[in-house]
Amino acid sequence: MLPSEDAFQAARGNMMPRSVLSRCARLTQQVPLESARSTKHGVHRGMSSVTIPPPACMLRPLEAPFRYLFGPGPSNVPPRILAAGGRPIIGHMHSEMFGIMNDIKKGIQYAFQTSNNMTLAMSGSGHTAMECAVFNIVEPGESVLVAINGIWGERVAEIAERMGAKVHTLFKTPGGHFTNAEIEQALAKHKPVLFFLAHGESSSGLVHPVDGVGDICHKYNCLLLVDSVASLGAAPLLMDQQNIDILYTGSQKALNAPPGTAPISFSERACHKMFNRKTKPVSYLLDMTHLSNYWGNDGKPERKYHHTGPVSGFFALRESLAILAEMGLENSWSHHTEVAEYLWKGLEDLGLKLFIKDKDLRLPSVTTIAIPEGYDWKELLAYIMKHHQIEFTGGLGPSVGMVLRIGLMGYNCNKANAAMALAALEDALKQCRKSKA
Repeated sequence: MLPSEDAFQAARGNMMPRSVLSRCARLTQQVPLESARSTKHGVHRGMSSVTIPPPACMLRPLEAPFRYLFGPGPSNVPPRILAAGGRPIIGHMHSEMFGIMNDIKKGIQYAFQTSNNMTLAMSGSGHTAMECAVFNIVEPGESVLVAINGIWGERVAEIAERMGAKVHTLFKTPGGHFTNAEIEQALAKHKPVLFFLAHGESSSGLVHPVDGVGDICHKYNCLLLVDSVASLGAAPLLMDQQNIDILYTGSQKALNAPPGTAPISFSERACHKMFNRKTKPVSYLLDMTHLSNYWGNDGKPERKYHHTGPVSGFFALRESLAILAEMGLENSWSHHTEVAEYLWKGLEDLGLKLFIKDKDLRLPSVTTIAIPEGYDWKELLAYIMKHHQIEFTGGLGPSVGMVLRIGLMGYNCNKANAAMALAALEDALKQCRKSKA
């Protein structure tokens, strides 16, 4: 069916004059229903050339169920952020868009607690920021040290290896953490240009101590790269005070925006290394020489086209950062801790064992439970999804088969949701048969 004037008006949100809308509707009525036409030269372009029919699935309305996303992310998005993402888009190179990007930069600086000028949001998920950091800082043949105590260290090691770095690793089993003495010993031995550490290791539910690590890295002329995708806004992290050189996060966890944008910030030390390379970064899309201009961070008066940023995603990210600023970082940290402690006590009351024994090392946003003896963890998760419409997850990477993960972050972080999660888990433990996986 061809759109009517009312349809045009609804789509435009009453943004266009009625006379213009009427003209658009009349012009639309003149569009032929068939594309077959003959030119004066006898050239035919018709629908007979289409051999693949429209897929039946695309002729049905979009359907997506409502779920309580109590896993490690993404988390449920609050109506205010959904509304921001649903606003009419503007051009990615419009001055108003640059103003919104400037707001995002300031919001990230607050969330990261940094005054770094080279602060921006990547057009992509947390993996995009992860690759951006490695690709821009490291050159082929340079030494990189990666702390691996879960999946995110494994990912960074593979990314660095793929682009030609000499990768060295510190290793702990899931749930383990590294002492500053262990880190310093490895730095002295391998002399890397970059050291990676996951602050929020969501695959095991560990929040890693960061104090002093930046100072040790700088002692050995090494830059510190920290992953805070699962921890930002939920656990204390202070980029400048803790001497972190590159910090990144994702939009879809405690920030509660849809997946698809990834805040990142580079210190002056990192920028010196990044902009004095002998070789170009392996990725054009992630090249900070271009991205720094796109975000207005290079001091040049004009921003040039580099790529089309996710306009709606940036709208949502800006709103999520505004919500965090309104609440206050310290209030957000304490709120996540309070709800996490409520959840931890409820889990222990059910007779379950928390995977991270040391309370101070538990990630407030993602709680890990040792798989209860005698149960098939996949059956537990399937039961909870089917009967309660709640998503919990199992382990990830090296923690698969070791843990169940419950995430309560941002909009989902409240005691009512914690109680709902506990009731669903208690029901599953009663209903699922006890038999080894």
